[in-house]
Amino acid sequence: MLKGSKLLEYFPVNLKISGRHCVVIGGGRVAERKAKALLSCGGLITVISPELTSELAALHRAGSLRWIDRHYRSGDLRQAFLVIAATDDPEAQRIIAAEADEYNILLNVADVPKWCNFILPATVSRGDLTVSVSTGGKSPALARKLRRQLELQFGPEYEVLLIILGEVRTKVLKSERSQSDNKQIFEALLHEDFLVWVCNHDWERIDRHLHDILKDDFDQESMACLRDQFEGALSKREC
Repeated sequence: MLKGSKLLEYFPVNLKISGRHCVVIGGGRVAERKAKALLSCGGLITVISPELTSELAALHRAGSLRWIDRHYRSGDLRQAFLVIAATDDPEAQRIIAAEADEYNILLNVADVPKWCNFILPATVSRGDLTVSVSTGGKSPALARKLRRQLELQFGPEYEVLLIILGEVRTKVLKSERSQSDNKQIFEALLHEDFLVWVCNHDWERIDRHLHDILKDDFDQESMACLRDQFEGALSKREC
């Protein structure tokens, strides 16, 4: 620990779970939310519960997740990468935590921090942009309140901005410029009015700005192909 610094209980990290085996224990509303969140990131989901919500049942029928129609049993986690326990049975929580610890499995027990080796932040997503807030498990209610504020602050225009910057970054990195030159380009791209242009659907101004910075690397055809996607993202609500 660094001198004078406070020891944090949790290390912030983003996990890549695509194609990995994830287990959700429980079949209620909390389990439904967690399973859908894991599915949205490409996880291979198994739900263990004698009952399912109607939406979880529909996902099972559609082949989106595997369902084990019974209560959790010791040994169920052996092949899991990540586990979320959405059960209010204290004894089951204790046994699940012991098994996860034995096999070094990532575990979150909903609303019971003492059994968790990771916790889930309140998150706002705008495409590939993710803004998360965590209170270290001390006040999920405060985290939810802050998330609602962030949802208003970060609208769909940020998704569009990130699409543009990602497209440009790929092309710039293929050039033979130095790392310092690339850094200057990326910083110059973030004009203070960029989000205003996006909100106003001012694609002509955006094109002009990109051309001014990128010169010969500017690909107007690629930008034109992205505009339908831009319009779809912005139609969700006004900036």
